[in-house]
Amino acid sequence: MIFEEFFLFQLGLILRKRKAEAEQKPRAVRITDEIREAVRRVLPFRLTGDQKKVIAEIVADLQRMSPMNRLLQGDVGSGKTIVALMAAIVAMENGFQVAFMAPTEILAEQHYITIRQLLESSRFRMALLTGSTPARQRREAQAELSSGSLHLVVGTHALVQDPIAFRELGLVIIDEQHRFGVMQRALLRSKGLHPDVLVMTATPIPRTLALTTYGDLDVSVMREMPPGRHPIKTIAKPESRRDEIYDFVRQQIDAGRQIYVIYPLVEESEKVDLKAATEMADHLAQDVFQAYRVALLHGRMKSDEKERVMAAFARGEVNLLVSTTVVEVGVDVPNASVMLVEHAERFGLSQLHQLRGRVGRGPHSSYCILLYQSPLTDQGRDRLKALTETTDGFVIAERDLEQRGPGDFFGTRQSGMPTLRVGDLLRDHRLMEEARREAIAALDDVKESETLTALVRSSWEQRFGLVGVG
Repeated sequence: MIFEEFFLFQLGLILRKRKAEAEQKPRAVRITDEIREAVRRVLPFRLTGDQKKVIAEIVADLQRMSPMNRLLQGDVGSGKTIVALMAAIVAMENGFQVAFMAPTEILAEQHYITIRQLLESSRFRMALLTGSTPARQRREAQAELSSGSLHLVVGTHALVQDPIAFRELGLVIIDEQHRFGVMQRALLRSKGLHPDVLVMTATPIPRTLALTTYGDLDVSVMREMPPGRHPIKTIAKPESRRDEIYDFVRQQIDAGRQIYVIYPLVEESEKVDLKAATEMADHLAQDVFQAYRVALLHGRMKSDEKERVMAAFARGEVNLLVSTTVVEVGVDVPNASVMLVEHAERFGLSQLHQLRGRVGRGPHSSYCILLYQSPLTDQGRDRLKALTETTDGFVIAERDLEQRGPGDFFGTRQSGMPTLRVGDLLRDHRLMEEARREAIAALDDVKESETLTALVRSSWEQRFGLVGVG
């Protein structure tokens, strides 16, 4: 029964993949020496072996007539944005427009700032479009996108909403895919004539889940860290050791470093938590670190306020940033050397690993300090132990999956997880791999494939609660 369920599920994924591969782009990307030179000019640093390998895979996809559907998994700090930007330059040099989507405004803003700096010397024009872009600016950007004078747009899911139209959208880059539903992916693709799609995630996805959630995508993996990134020392300490932690933080600030203090926000008690985070920031500013500049960042702040605080922190004007998890992904401050997580027992493993990746981005030794409240549950103890033992995101992802199960691994917002009646993705992962092999063989058999395709069309959507195969 489990095999049958997995077999039907994989049939649908493979048919979806083959349907996408059968689509044709209006034209494919061409690579010339001039384009290679244009890419080299933008890149101020040497690439890792993994980055080179993945860029080669992406460029090969771009040159085919069937649209690219590729998932790029890279651990925190492995340099995914640079890889995506290189793909974007290749597309723009070929006269295509590029859309770069991020899950939150703060992350879209950060990508925009990073990319703008790197593209400064190029001829390409770019804009930022989020929910809080003023109406006039939005109208201007929309007009320039449809006329083709704007080459690259960075934004949130506001990019999916009408009336945004592109003249020739050739490449769509989606960051932190697990926050975007399959429907949004499809909507964005409908804005171009079968554009190439590159999906990026810093949450390493265990192989079992990659076969299910992303079975219709080709997968590239980057594990190697760029040169100069220091391993981060991770320590777990009980609440009772707070004073000595604060002494250590003072030493770091006196040495010129900056500090993150992260506070949990649990959705059910958001008001209470936000009050606690605000009180914490006041307490640190007035009683503990009076001699230093302390700022607060949280999700309820207006976008321009958040940007102001983040920009001040990035410029070094703030020594200590108290934040709820809005800094989780993508924020880049090379001078930050300590990530202090309050109530670490309330965070998931992957989330803690993401937070840890905010430090260690510069030439300084970096530390992640997990402050927990006793008594710890067995699961809480296991989580903290896993983090202190390894910095490999792929190992952590496997442990997180074992502890929480697939539904929670992506959070409840994930709309690409199948509803399974008898199979269990963890327990039965070997059967899933076997089912995939058998499904490919069955669809390759001309006699069987029509019957199987009809079966998938009639039952796949309702059965797995997913977007149809079409």
